[in-house]
Amino acid sequence: MKSALMLIASFFLSSFSHANAQESAIAASEFIFINAPFKECHASTIESTPTGLIAAWFGGTEERNKDVEIWTSRKTATGWTKPMSVADGIQRNKKRYPTWNPVLFQMPSGPLLLFYKVGPNPKEWWGMLKTSTDNGLTWSAATRLPDGILGPIKNKPILLGNRLLCPSSSEHAGWRIHFEITEDMGKTWKVVGPINTTEQFNAIQPSILTHGKDTLQILARSKEASVLSSWSYDDGLTWSKLYATELPNPNSGTDAVTLANGYQLLVYNPTTKSRTPLDVAISKDGIKWKSILTLESEPGEYSYPAVIQSADGMIHITYTWKRERIKYVMLDPGKIDF
Repeated sequence: MKSALMLIASFFLSSFSHANAQESAIAASEFIFINAPFKECHASTIESTPTGLIAAWFGGTEERNKDVEIWTSRKTATGWTKPMSVADGIQRNKKRYPTWNPVLFQMPSGPLLLFYKVGPNPKEWWGMLKTSTDNGLTWSAATRLPDGILGPIKNKPILLGNRLLCPSSSEHAGWRIHFEITEDMGKTWKVVGPINTTEQFNAIQPSILTHGKDTLQILARSKEASVLSSWSYDDGLTWSKLYATELPNPNSGTDAVTLANGYQLLVYNPTTKSRTPLDVAISKDGIKWKSILTLESEPGEYSYPAVIQSADGMIHITYTWKRERIKYVMLDPGKIDF
């Protein structure tokens, strides 16, 4: 009887602690926009520039529609700016395709990069790149990446010395993960992988985590009901076989970041069935994970998160909110119980 009471007490204490952590760690929670000139939106990305945060996403009538464009908004002292279209899929011959999955990356002492995809579907899309020298106020003309190069497919790249390591994947021959490396901001490229076949795992959209000298880890979406992982011990030149982690996955995108304190932080849907709830989890070693926050738990789609940590230590998350809006959440790591 005593043991049963202790278990019940432990459950309620854990739930109470979880709720407190969620309430205290969230420093901001807001929509980037309420009304917009598009019906649906998805696949956001966020980056910190010298003048503040910038977010991007794709929006249009609905995913795959030809009117889907890449939109951005900057966070200013008075709030998020009105969504601005910065890229579309109109070709020189006037034929139009949808755009997909923008990824922002701020080069140190350099331009802000905007990678995105254009094409009728993920099996046939191609990679595009724009740059901004004024922190996202204006953008260069679009440049098509070389054939076979897609750029970072959903989640941010990492910079290793002068090598930009882009986590990528393809869907034209099954779901397979590969990496694309550029040392000159997208002019020339080297490809590593694919690192998997589809016999055991179908995987896309990896995030890269760092674990000290030369050691990297990825976490990826799969069709096999689990978040998948792989490790590299030579800064991403070779990778171990994919394996299923303890984390569930409902065939939906995740994102993760290595924090300044060495912990890993993941935003994901902790279920195999739907794109709700949306949780934040942490790990010291990238293997054992602890859920610390629930960002959304109501019915609806809350998906495709993006997460970064800015120079001031704050953690910034964006995600799809019911395909109608993009939501922004800021976490204070000083109030997270690591």
